Amino acid sequence: MFKKTLTKPDGRTLWLYGSQDFQHAEAVSPSNEPVEANPHMRYHPLRQEWVLYASHRQNRTFMPPPEYNPLAPTRDPENPTELPQGSYDIAVFQNRFPSMALTSHNPPALDGILTEAANGTCEVVVFTQDANTLLSSLPVEHIELLLQVWADRTTELGNQENIQYVLPFENKGVEVGVTLHHPHGQIYAYPFIPPVQQKALDAARRYHQENNQNIGEALVQTELQEKGRLVHEGKHSISFIPPFARYPYETWVMPTVPAPYLSSLSAEARLDFAHTLKDTLYRLDHLFSGPMPYLMTIHQAPTDGQAHPEWPLRIEIYPALRAEKRLKFLAGTELGAGIFANDTLPEQTAEKLRQVQVNA
Repeated sequence: MFKKTLTKPDGRTLWLYGSQDFQHAEAVSPSNEPVEANPHMRYHPLRQEWVLYASHRQNRTFMPPPEYNPLAPTRDPENPTELPQGSYDIAVFQNRFPSMALTSHNPPALDGILTEAANGTCEVVVFTQDANTLLSSLPVEHIELLLQVWADRTTELGNQENIQYVLPFENKGVEVGVTLHHPHGQIYAYPFIPPVQQKALDAARRYHQENNQNIGEALVQTELQEKGRLVHEGKHSISFIPPFARYPYETWVMPTVPAPYLSSLSAEARLDFAHTLKDTLYRLDHLFSGPMPYLMTIHQAPTDGQAHPEWPLRIEIYPALRAEKRLKFLAGTELGAGIFANDTLPEQTAEKLRQVQVNA
């Protein structure tokens, strides 16, 4: 992997990555004005979790016309985008409209409510220079490079003293609120372990202590034995619809040997992991008459400086559709009680995904 670090005219950092050495133009930015973001957090006393407040995000780019794509390389110097011309494969830059910022300071004081500066960071990951493709359509080698990019950013961000957790993710489709169609994702680096990951960490740690086994290994062994929920079986990784899936086509990608981070995978395991991810996304994108809208999250161990032998590395994909052109809405029981209601059985939806012809 080749990597080059540049500074944008507005002071933000841009990282360019390629599977081979590459050339590039100078860094650009839609505006040369420094980013003035000062988000803060307020603590929810009943849910015992932080809520981020970043009012400047109301002005972020929303559904720009096709002729102005801020995630495409700049073609007109008079109208610069976020990316320069060059032969790189993947780009990462600090978000101009962040929900967290390392420079956040002086949070408002509120009677009876704990507030803190939102001292994390948010980055945008542009998967490819091609605006008219999907992640599932990219070559396996390109997806493997993306895994390396996610691993590199996780390591670099996690090495910062105040960053406790790094979450790469992709929102895909207007159904889940995407405002830019160019294939891209984001990385949020939090100054705390988020509640979803904290709950998973506590459960994985208990299982490890009680069974002397990583819970990820147990999950993989069960799916390999039962087969009925498997979507794809590789040499070093599998994808499957978990028996406890909350979304009809919720799909997980896991290595067969437990690992805490993407950076923990061997080169051979990483390539196989990329193949399994591509296969899974391709099946989802070709299940119905159009690409599947989804939220994809990469679950790695916390970056709190501790060893995490209990943590099961996994990619969780939450498709937004429950059937052709029918959304899976989060309603009363899901949002009001945190209890999901699924209208389909994992064994049935896994079979439908297995029936998709993969020509990728």
